Amino acid sequence: MKKLTWKIWLLIIFLVFSLVSIFGLPPTFFQKGVLVTSVETNSTAFEEGLRQGQIIVGINNQRVDNIEDFSKAIQGKYPSNESVKTIIATKNSEVILFSKYAPEITISEIPKTNIKTGLDLSGGSRALIQAQDRELTSKELNDLVDITNNRLNEFGLTDLKVLPVSDLTGNNFMLVEIAGATPKDIKEILSKQGKFEAKIGDETAFIGGERDIASVSRSAQDAYIETCQPSNNGYFCRFRFSIFLSEDAANRHAEITGNLDINENDSEYLSEKLDLYLDDKLVDTLFIGEGLKGRVTTQISISGSGFGETQDQAYNDAEESMHKLQTILITGSLPYKLEIVKLDTVSPLLGNEFIKSIFLAGLSALIVVSLIIFFRYKKFKSSLALLVTSISEIIIILGIASFIEWNLDLPSIAGILATIGTGIDQQIIILDESRQSKFLNIKQRLKRAFTIILGAYFTALVSLLPLLWAGAGLLKGFAITTIIGISIGVLITRPAFTDMIKNIEED
Repeated sequence: MKKLTWKIWLLIIFLVFSLVSIFGLPPTFFQKGVLVTSVETNSTAFEEGLRQGQIIVGINNQRVDNIEDFSKAIQGKYPSNESVKTIIATKNSEVILFSKYAPEITISEIPKTNIKTGLDLSGGSRALIQAQDRELTSKELNDLVDITNNRLNEFGLTDLKVLPVSDLTGNNFMLVEIAGATPKDIKEILSKQGKFEAKIGDETAFIGGERDIASVSRSAQDAYIETCQPSNNGYFCRFRFSIFLSEDAANRHAEITGNLDINENDSEYLSEKLDLYLDDKLVDTLFIGEGLKGRVTTQISISGSGFGETQDQAYNDAEESMHKLQTILITGSLPYKLEIVKLDTVSPLLGNEFIKSIFLAGLSALIVVSLIIFFRYKKFKSSLALLVTSISEIIIILGIASFIEWNLDLPSIAGILATIGTGIDQQIIILDESRQSKFLNIKQRLKRAFTIILGAYFTALVSLLPLLWAGAGLLKGFAITTIIGISIGVLITRPAFTDMIKNIEED
C-alpha cells in the first residue's frame, strides 16, 4: 500500500477543518433548543440580559427542544393582569422575568449547519438603491450604508445585508437584502428619507436623531395603542409613546414655549401647538399644556394614528406606524433622498425546492461522470479518486463560505457548479496525460498536465475579476465562489488528485 503524500494529507486536513466550519464543534445538528433571533430593545427581556444569538433550552424547568416546546411553555400565561415570573434557561445563563406580557423576542429553530444562504434561497426582498439627482462618492455611499444598517437594525430587521456596490461604468449603488421581508416593507422603510421635525409655529423645537433625542420609550408600559374608534371609512386607532430630549433640545423647547401666550379659548393650553412633520408632511398636532410654558422638560409624549377597514387592521397599522416613527426618531433621517432602481422578491419555497433539485442533479452528474471515467479508463480506483476529489472540492468551498460567513445565493451556487465542471475537465486532462507518451515517466507526464491546468486557471481568474463589479455587484457571488473554487482546485485538490493517480498508475 502506497504511503499518503503531503499533498493528500493537506487535502485531508482542509476537509476536516471545512467539516468543522460547516457543522461546528460540537456539531450544531446535535443541539437542542430554540435560537433567539431578535430581542426588542428596552423590553424586560433585553434589560434582564437576553440577547440575539442565545439558545433557549428551558422555560420554568420545562425542557425546550424546539419551537413547539417553547410555545407550549408560554401559551396561556400571557397576557396577565399581574406580573408573572418566567425563568428562561439558556445554554450559558438563566434569565428571570417578571412581566404581564410575553417576552418580546422572536425565535427560530437552530440551524443544522453554519452555512448562510442568501436571499435567493431563504426568501425575502432585494433592492438596488441610489440617491436621487446626485452621484454619491465612495465615502458618502459608505456613510449611507452605515446609517441604513442602523435604521434597519433598529426597526427589528436582523437577517439583512446592506452593501455598497458599483457597476462597470463607475455608478455607485446601495444593495439591500432582507430575508423574510416584502417589497412593500423595503419601499416603506427606504424609499422615504425619514426626516422628522417637531415645530412650534415656524420654529423647529427638535428633530429625529441622537443629537436631539436621548432615548425613545418602546416598552409596553410606555408605548401603546391608546384608543380604537369607528370612522366613516372603517376604524382608526391612536398610539402614544414617550421620548426623552437631549439637554439642548429641552432648552430650545423651553425657549420657544416661553414666548407663547395662553390659548384664549382654553386656558389649559398654550396659543401654539406642537406640529409633527415626517418628510415635510404634517402627521399629527399636539396641544402644549400651559404648565410647559418656558419650562425645561426632557420628556415629551408623541402620538399618532393608524387606519383600517376593520379594528384589527387599524390596530396593526397603528402599531406599524408607531414602530416606524420610533425608529426614525432614534436613527434620524437618511442623508439623501433615495430611489429604488431595482426591486426583487423571492419565495423561500422556491429556494428550498431549488436546493433539493440542485443537490440531486449535482450528485447524479458526479456519479454519471464517474461511471463514464470507469468505462473509459477501465480503472475503478481512478473513477473513485475523481468522485472523492470533486466532492472534497465542494465541501472545502462550503467550509470556506461558512468560515467567512459568505451568504450563498443563486450566483454562488452557479459558481460551485462551474467549479465542479472545471475540476472534472482538469482531472480528465490529468488522467489522459498519465496514459500518454511512454517516452516520459509518470512524474513528467503529470507535470505537463499541471502546466495546462495552471494556464487555464490564470485565464479563468482574469476573466472572472470584472464580474466582481458587473451588474452593480449582483454577480459578485458567482465571481467570488468560482475564484475560491478554482483556487482550491489548483492549490489543494488537483495536486492531491495528481498524487492519487500517480500512486494508482505505479501499482
